[in-house]
Amino acid sequence: MILNKEDALYCAKILQDYFDCFDKIDEYMRSQKQIQLDEIGSTLPGFGPEEDLFCDFTMNPKDMDFQIDEIPGSRWNDYIKIISSHLVSTSIPGRCAQFSVKEKNTGKLVGFIRLGSPLINCKPRNDLLGQVFTQSETGNKSFNKTTIMGFTIVPTQPFGFNYLGGKLLTAICCSHEMRELVNKKYKMNLCLFETTSLYGSSKSVSQYDGMKPYIRFKGLTDSKFVPTLDGITYKKLKDFIEEKTGEELIDPDGSSKKLKATTKAIALIKKSLHGQPELQIFNTSIEKAKTLTEKKRYYISNYGFKNFVDVVNGKADILEKDENYDKFSMVNVVEWWRNKASNRYENLKAEGRLRTEQEIWTSGKHIDIIR
Repeated sequence: MILNKEDALYCAKILQDYFDCFDKIDEYMRSQKQIQLDEIGSTLPGFGPEEDLFCDFTMNPKDMDFQIDEIPGSRWNDYIKIISSHLVSTSIPGRCAQFSVKEKNTGKLVGFIRLGSPLINCKPRNDLLGQVFTQSETGNKSFNKTTIMGFTIVPTQPFGFNYLGGKLLTAICCSHEMRELVNKKYKMNLCLFETTSLYGSSKSVSQYDGMKPYIRFKGLTDSKFVPTLDGITYKKLKDFIEEKTGEELIDPDGSSKKLKATTKAIALIKKSLHGQPELQIFNTSIEKAKTLTEKKRYYISNYGFKNFVDVVNGKADILEKDENYDKFSMVNVVEWWRNKASNRYENLKAEGRLRTEQEIWTSGKHIDIIR
């Protein structure tokens, strides 16, 4: 594939105009989120998805009980778009299990979970397992049979702030009950749960901190890549290149399509502008764009199995329980959370910092995006 200079400069300008608008990651995230919010249709008062969210902030954690429900993708998307600060993909390749967590006494939802096939080559995971695993089915059958990734673990707000809701959802992800739901759905022998923090260097703490033995920090991911384009910019760039070259930019059935297409487009522009003075300006803009991404914290759970590394690596078939295995039951993870959440709740009340107003993106009010 090759572009003439005029076409290459046109494509370069698309990318430069897009990325030069952002100086920090929160600016980029907020812009992407606003585009997504613009796609949400309006609902009649009292009938929107926010009506199903937890809102009784006089309730003490000691009085709460929870259940996990798998919910359809379209409804799950409606909820997550209005509560989450991260960018929501409507689909992910491979496995995709989407759950809500409901407080049973009120019948209201306190958070949402999406689990799926691990998608990326991850350095901390490679160090943990002693080899490189990716999403490919070929040669990685033990990995795909035993490992799941938490893509979305998001509490409603201010349930998350008032009651440590992020820790509750994470602990539930690591429970035997959640493990059995995924095992049954996909015929797995699950023993490795992994996830990454939404933010890395821009935030000093994560909701996953202080959660041993349920989940443990294992290192930082790499981050030297260009952020995802919004849908309009991506389509404009992709369609132009494919029209001019007569070739598809990427495999339409592959995973991480936007990232791969953007990476290929950048390489094509650089190749087409080789030896031209405009190339240096383009390179500077792309290097700046890479600073919008950051290393993320990588965490794992072994569900209380001591030989999980051997099982993931295909060196063993039978899982062996560790001495803390029983701590991973749903009853025990909720009780672990209840003690911490009760202290948090009482302290916030005593300090006058308890939040009582539902926080959703569609309210028109400012949302603290990095939290």
